[in-house]
Amino acid sequence: MRSPSMNHFSSLFTTNIGSPTSWFTIYASFSSFMMILRTVINDLIPLRLRTFIISKLQSFFTNYQPNNHQVSLQIYQLWDGTPNNLFHAAKEYLPTKISNTYKSLKVGKLFNQNNILVAFDGKQPVVDEFEGIKIKWLLVEKTKNRPSGNTKSELDEIYDGEMYVYQNMPREYEGNGFVLSFDEKHRDKVMEKYLPHVLSTYETIKAEQRILKIHSGGGGGWRSSNFNHPASFDSLALDPDLRKTITDDLDRFLRRKKIYKKVGKPWKRGYLLYGPPGTGKSSLIVAIAKYLKFDVYDLDLSSVMSNSVLTTVLRATSNRSIIVIEDIDCNKEVLDRSKSAADMNPDMDPVGSFLGVKMAMGGRGRSDNSGKFTLSGLLNYMDGLWACCGEERILIFTTNHKDKIDPALLRPGRMDMHIELSYLKAKAFRILASNYLDIEEHHHPFLEQVDELLDKMDVTPALVAEHLLRGEDADVALKTLIKLLQGMDISRGNE
Repeated sequence: MRSPSMNHFSSLFTTNIGSPTSWFTIYASFSSFMMILRTVINDLIPLRLRTFIISKLQSFFTNYQPNNHQVSLQIYQLWDGTPNNLFHAAKEYLPTKISNTYKSLKVGKLFNQNNILVAFDGKQPVVDEFEGIKIKWLLVEKTKNRPSGNTKSELDEIYDGEMYVYQNMPREYEGNGFVLSFDEKHRDKVMEKYLPHVLSTYETIKAEQRILKIHSGGGGGWRSSNFNHPASFDSLALDPDLRKTITDDLDRFLRRKKIYKKVGKPWKRGYLLYGPPGTGKSSLIVAIAKYLKFDVYDLDLSSVMSNSVLTTVLRATSNRSIIVIEDIDCNKEVLDRSKSAADMNPDMDPVGSFLGVKMAMGGRGRSDNSGKFTLSGLLNYMDGLWACCGEERILIFTTNHKDKIDPALLRPGRMDMHIELSYLKAKAFRILASNYLDIEEHHHPFLEQVDELLDKMDVTPALVAEHLLRGEDADVALKTLIKLLQGMDISRGNE
């Protein structure tokens, strides 16, 4: 038995349905019915149950696709028991794609990191866009005891109707995993472009976050510590043109891996830094290491007793590193064999001179040097058979006396670029003044006077930097420096 109101409501659909008055009456009756229904639902159904029903309806209508052509890729933390590099790449890559609309995040800070770290916790998918396609990422948390049978876990409930891959994962697996889904028509682009893009972005992020290490030692192995030296190209008292030449050469080396492989050369490059003491050779090495983000291996040749030890030590170095041999002229094995030992050291007696020449010439000997470190052993690592051990490496030698070194060590292919670090001149001094005294270029009356003094005398950057460091007031520091340089100029004139 229908109520009179329902009979009136239904009769409107059969009579005068086309008149405006009928439509208005229908709207008014429907609105009244919905208000009554809403009141009944709010009174009879608990809030938590209503919220659950609404969330399920939203999930259904949001993710429902009549023709499901979605492809899902599973990326586990381990691959056959070994770390999966793609998993770690995704772990670093995805936080860069988290927008301000993301509601659930994990944050933290590690002991050796300066920045706050951000990661997503898997409660909400991350959507990435790449060349016009949308890729959705989900995090699958680590589990050891996944429910058996048809019982659904909480994670299944979260992804129910959207991702079914969790049910197909191994019952016991090590580590977390990611699932990315996309339209099937984009499969080739994802596999050939998107995943390599994720990996390359990861390498860039890793390089930026890398903590540099300095390794010292030689024949006894390497000892490592964090490399926190503050020097950089911005702080060096280096001529701007020379600085640009060096950085351009480093950039060219980094991007020419394929060229090196094509021409059959090891991906290495050698630099010789030479000049008087105090001209910044060690500081330049630091600047190069920080610019490239390469570790540094400081090799002490005096502790290397044989070629086999040298080979073992150098093979223990890593890729993307700088191998440094400072004061190479102090090692007798690399001295110029065309000069006598007496020429190298005038104080050496005749017997010592004869022995010194014999030892220097033994650098290429074969008969009685098998158990000793020789020049040939070093050359063999630089461009011989052992040069293939490792790649993306820089070799840097320093010396105060370039003319004493054996030419065989200096030729291209071994020392590819010779960089002279000489005495301080006007352009480099302006950089020191800016760094130490915060003086803007061309805005101080004493700068030109210092420039004139530096142009006619030989003063090392280390000496000038030390005097600038003593003064807190720019005027006082520059006056003191001018007085020092004038005194040195007078002394030089009296000699």
